Amino acid sequence: MPLNPADERLARVLPEGVLREVSPGYLDEPRGRYLGQAGLVAAPRDPGEVAAVIRACAAARVAVVPRGGGTGLVGGQVMPDGPAPLILSLERMAAVRAVYPDEGVLLAEAGVTLQAARDAAAGVGMQFPLSLASQGTAQIGGVLSTNAGGVNVLRYGSARALCLGVEAVLPDGTPMRDLRRLRKDNTGYAIRDLLIGAEGSLGIITAASLVLAPVPAETGVAMLVVESPQAALRLLALAQARMAGGVTAFELIGGQGLRFLAEVLPDIRQPFPQPPDWSVLIEVGLPAGLSAADALEGLFGEAAEAGLVSDGVIAQSGAQAADLWTLREHIPDANRRIGAIASHDISLPLTEVAGFIRDAGDWLAGQGDMRVNCFGHLGDGNLHYNLFPAPGRRREDYDQQRAGLSRHLHQMVVERGGSFSAEHGVGRLKVADLAHWGDPGRLAAMRAIKAALDPQGIMNPGAVLG
Repeated sequence: MPLNPADERLARVLPEGVLREVSPGYLDEPRGRYLGQAGLVAAPRDPGEVAAVIRACAAARVAVVPRGGGTGLVGGQVMPDGPAPLILSLERMAAVRAVYPDEGVLLAEAGVTLQAARDAAAGVGMQFPLSLASQGTAQIGGVLSTNAGGVNVLRYGSARALCLGVEAVLPDGTPMRDLRRLRKDNTGYAIRDLLIGAEGSLGIITAASLVLAPVPAETGVAMLVVESPQAALRLLALAQARMAGGVTAFELIGGQGLRFLAEVLPDIRQPFPQPPDWSVLIEVGLPAGLSAADALEGLFGEAAEAGLVSDGVIAQSGAQAADLWTLREHIPDANRRIGAIASHDISLPLTEVAGFIRDAGDWLAGQGDMRVNCFGHLGDGNLHYNLFPAPGRRREDYDQQRAGLSRHLHQMVVERGGSFSAEHGVGRLKVADLAHWGDPGRLAAMRAIKAALDPQGIMNPGAVLG
C-alpha cells in the first residue's frame, strides 16, 4: 500500500520497525458507535521512540490518536472523521520496570495491562487496588488517561489518587521525566494531574509510578437485600461507622439487572430464589485479629433491627465470595446481550442519589414502555443508569427518543449537582454534553491549556473539547 507524502516523511525519520499498516483491531471500540480511520500505526518500544513519533507528527502536522487496550466506552480511542491520523499504540511498552514493596510503589510502562500490574503487586505480597471488569485488556496508560474508577474507589480512590508521577511526551515531542516516587512534592504545577484524565489530548503518558496498598488480612463479602436506594445509603453509613475505613466496595444492584442475568446468563448462580428489587454487594477488608465474617454478621443484625435489610447472604469461603462478585461483574455483559437503548455513566452527591432514582423513574414512566437497569458503585455516588426495550420490542424502535431521553436524564443529574460522566471520560461521545453543561470558566481554562500545550491541535483531535 503506497504511503501518502506525510506518512513517507514519518517513515524516513522514525526508527525501523516502529510503523506498521493499520489492521481492523485498531479502528474499533467496544460499543460499536464509531469506526475509526488511520493512515498508519506507530508502535514504539521506548520513550525515545515515542518522542520521535510525536516530533515527526508535529513537524508534518499529522494528528495522533493514542490507543491503549481499546476498552474505553466513549470513543476516545478512535477518530472517525477528518484527515487520517496516526494511531500511536503503546502495546510494545509493556514492562514493569521496578517494584518497591517497602515504599508501596510500582513503576509500570503505559502498555502494561491493569491485570499485569495487579499480578506484579501480588508477587511482592501487596495489591494495586484499582479493579475494573476490563483489567485483562485495559492498559495503564489508558487507565490513567481516562482517570478510570472501578469498584474500589470508595476506599482507595480513582486512578489519579493511585499515581505519584508520570513519564510522558508532550505534544511537541518534548520528554517529561517526572516519574517520581514521592508522596509530597510541592514544586509547582502538577502537570501529572493535567495529563491524567486528559484522554491523550495533552500528551502521551509512557510510564507511571503507581501506589500499592497492603492486602487486608481479613476480607469478607456479603449480598444484602434492602428496601430502597435510600435504605442502601443508610446501610453504607452504618457500615462505614462500624468498620472505620474497612469498607472496600459497596455496589448497588437493581432487580432488573438480576432478571437480565437470569434471562441471558442462567448458569450464573444467584443467591436469592427471586431477584429482589434492590440489593447491595459489600466487601470489607480488616486488619489481623478481626473477623470479617463476624463484622458482616454484626452489620446485618444492626441493619435488620433498623429496618434497612430484610435478607442476606454472607460468603463463607473464597469461592462463595468469588461467586457473588461474578454475579456483579456479569451485569454489563447481560446488558450488552439484551441491547440498551441508552446507557448513562453518572455520579451524584450521595444525598441526591435516592431522589434522582425516584424522579428519573417517575419521568421515564411517562415516556413509553421501557425497562431500567440501575446499578453501580454506590459508595462513591457512581450509577450506571441504563434504558432497555420492553419485552418484545427492539432497541431500534426507540431511535427517535434516544437522544432526548439521555439529554433529559443528564439535565436531571446536573441540576442535582452531579456529573454526566463519572468514570468513563468524555471521549467523542460526550463532547456536546461537556460544551452544554460545562462551567464556562472551566471550559475556557481547558481550552487555554490545550492551546498552550498543543497549539497545532494534533493530539487526539475531536476528543474532550471537540
